[in-house]
This record gives sequence, structure tokens and C-alpha cells, in this order.
Amino acid sequence: MTDPDRPARRGRPGGQGRTSSDPDASEPSRQRPRRPASTGPNLPLLTRLNQRGFRLVMLGDGLALYALMVLVAVVRYGLLNRGTNGWFDWPTYPVPLYLLSFALLTSLYLVTFYFGGLYEREPRLGFPPALPRVVRLALIATGLFAGLEFVATSLSERIGDAGTARALPMPLINLTAIFFLGSIMVAGLRRAANWMRVNREGPPRAILVGAPDEVNTARKHLDEEQERINVVAEFSDVRGLVDRVQELGVTDVVLLSSRWLDTLYPTVLTTLEDRGVNVLQRVTAKETMFGLERVRQVGGLPFVLLRSHTIPASRIRFKRFTDLVFLTAASPILLPLLLLTAIYVRLVAGSPILFWQERVGRAGARFRMVKFRTMYANAEEDGSPRLATRDDPRIIPACTWLRATRLDELPQIYNILRGDMALVGPRPERPELTEQFEQIIPGYERRHELPPGLTGLAQIHGRYHTDPEYKLGYDLQYLVNWSPVLDLEIIARTVAVVLLRRV
Repeated sequence: MTDPDRPARRGRPGGQGRTSSDPDASEPSRQRPRRPASTGPNLPLLTRLNQRGFRLVMLGDGLALYALMVLVAVVRYGLLNRGTNGWFDWPTYPVPLYLLSFALLTSLYLVTFYFGGLYEREPRLGFPPALPRVVRLALIATGLFAGLEFVATSLSERIGDAGTARALPMPLINLTAIFFLGSIMVAGLRRAANWMRVNREGPPRAILVGAPDEVNTARKHLDEEQERINVVAEFSDVRGLVDRVQELGVTDVVLLSSRWLDTLYPTVLTTLEDRGVNVLQRVTAKETMFGLERVRQVGGLPFVLLRSHTIPASRIRFKRFTDLVFLTAASPILLPLLLLTAIYVRLVAGSPILFWQERVGRAGARFRMVKFRTMYANAEEDGSPRLATRDDPRIIPACTWLRATRLDELPQIYNILRGDMALVGPRPERPELTEQFEQIIPGYERRHELPPGLTGLAQIHGRYHTDPEYKLGYDLQYLVNWSPVLDLEIIARTVAVVLLRRV
């Protein structure tokens, strides 16, 4: 049994409305980004940990930051204000409580650095300066610790523990010194790690692709960077680029013009990225009109890194974490609403109250999406999906308002808890429609870099008649600009869209 969903319009396959078995057939479907690498038991332990997000440099950062915190306390209280018991005669609080605070602050730093993408593998060519990024993330971690200290101290006072003035002792002077010194130290460790990588792997092997005059101009700049970049070949077009890269052992492709982007996107760029080859695009006056922010410098020339896969693993894990936090905070509202809606559907539609259907999720994996049933049983007896209409006779009249308010989608909270979906992201599509969109819309597979969402940027801006290729633009914009704040904004605007019936 299938449950055809919301009204649809005629047009491109599934692009003008929802299919009879899904309210979202009008929305562009998601395609498959590469699947995460498997973690087989035969792989070395460090490799398996690396695939799960652990980096050896994280251990170095943690030890260095903790040692710095101890050193700051020793210098301030042991050397500058030496007590009767020497270096560890620290005032007001027991030394173990100080050490516990240091461990907590170190953990906050490492978690913030990880979710902030600091431990993602960066290309050696055009390696960006680490200090500005480290300072921003360290400021966040410091703010989180200050907030946690305030909450812990308030709770301690409430339960009557007046033994110490603070639950987590970390004087402001110490915290400030750790922020500044720690930022410089971590940035220095990034620099040292990159230097060791270059010494171990050698300078990047790059090829230049551009017209003769463009290549000559780039050569004048790059000849001064011979210790940092090894230009192994120059080409005037991109024909056979993948084969050339493989034959020459190239690590980086430097495009000196944007004229080939239509040819390279998405297949060639995806193939190169999957093989670990970086592609950089020179920024000209024309490209600056796109509002580029992450510009890299190579030999004095501005470049941007082209990525067919936008979201690093650390950000995907952070998004999963924020989804669970949002659901936990909203559970007092969602759980009663789910129960009341289920009772209503049981009374007006009978059994079963739930409808299950196969959809395409992250990395092209298929899963069974659930929703409340709003159509008569056996709505598609012939087994073939049909587009719904606004006055579709298969819709149970008493359930029309559930579809209009999207309350029939609430059971997908189950899919979110399982990890099949997210609160916000590209809407999940049926496999049949996904295959059609893949054939007619270049780059459609990039929508599957994130788990599909209960709502998304395309849902608050698009309409039923919005073409899937335009909705793809919204989905890719979401991929590039994702943040917890953007998710909150989309959720709030989704509520407004539903209340205003602007679907």
C-alpha cells in the first residue's frame, strides 16, 4: 500500500508536484555523495580511529593545552606568589579541583576544535593560516567554559555547598592567558604538523591548466615558490584530465580560468576528489562577484578550493548532535502532539495509522520513511505511483488539514532518532524519481551529502511549481552555509510557512 501525498502539478518528472505516494515529489530529490569508508577489523588501529574522526594531533593538542594550564597556575601562584608549600600551594581551592577544571577546559577546547573542522585534512597547496580560525574556536570554547562554570556554581549554591566560591575554579587572569597563549600554541602545532607533512610527502605535484598567457603569468609567480610547489606539467585544456593526473602522480590541479567548470562539474571533480586530488580555481575579477570568502594564496595568486563534497565529517557529526539537542528540548511539545495526532488518525482513518515508504537518504542509502496515513487504504492498487491532485479523491477528507499543516510528517521523528534523517536538510525522495533527476540535473547527487530533513531551505522558499533544479540551488546553498543558527532559522520559518499555508 502506498500513500500518495500532497497536490502535484504537471511538468518535469516529479519536479512540479508531489507524487501520489509522497508529499515531496515536487521537491528536488537528493543524490548520492560518496559513502564513508568502511572500518574493517583488518585495518591498522590508527587508520580505523582516523576514519572515525580521531587525529593524532588531537592528542598533542590536548596534552599541550593541559600542560599550559598547569604551567600558568604554577607561574602565577608558585613563582610569582610562592607559598609555604612551594609551586603547588595554590590559593582558595584544592589542587585536585584545579586539575579537574583544567581537564574540563581542555576537553571543551578539543570538542570545539573538532566540530569547528580544525582537524579536517587540508590540502598542502595554499595551506590557509591557522591562527585566525584557532582564535575564533578558542573564543567559543572559553565562552562555553565560562557559561558552564556559572551554571555549576549556581547549582552548587542551590544545594547548599558553600565550601568554595566557585564549582570550577579558573581565575579570569588564568583563563585569559590560556586563551591567548593556547591559541598561539595550537596554531603553531598546526604549522609544525603541516611542515612535517611536506617533509614526509614532499611538495605538492601540480599541473597548470590555462591559455599560454595565463600559464606564463602564473609561472612567474610560482617559480618563486619552488620549495612549496612542484609544477610537473602545463596544459591548455582539460581533455583527458583524469588520465593525465594519474600518469603524472599529480596531487593538485590548478585551473587558471573558469571556462572549464561546466565540463568538469560534477563527474570529473568528484572523481578527482575521491582520489585525493585537489582542484584549485584562480580567482579573477569576474569570480569576485560571487561573494567568495575562503580565498587561498598560492605564489601571490588568489585561488579557491573546488570541492564536490562540501560538508566534512566533523560538521555532519556536529549537526547530528544539535539535532538530538533540539529534539530533547522540544520533546515536551512534540510527544503530546504526536499522541493526539495518532489518536485522531485512528478515529477518522482507521488502521493502520502509519504509512511506510522507501526513500533515498545520505550517501544514496535507502531507508523506510514513516508518516501518518492520510489516504484511503490501497490508494494505489496497481502498485504504480501517481501524482496527486489538490482535490484527490484518495485523500481522506478529515485528514486534509493534517496534510496542510504537515502534522502527518511528525512520525519522521523516529527516522531522525535512528539517524536516517535530520531535522533540517534536503527532503527525502523516492528512488524512482531520484534516478530521473540524476539523469537530467548535473550535480544532483550532492544533495545527499547530508541526511534528508523534515524541512529544508527549499521548503521555506520554494513552492509546488518550483523546478527541481532551482530547488537544488537552495539545497546546495544550505550545504555550504550550514550552521545550528541556520537550522533554527529554517525551523522557525517552517512554522510560519505552515501556519500561513504557503506551500
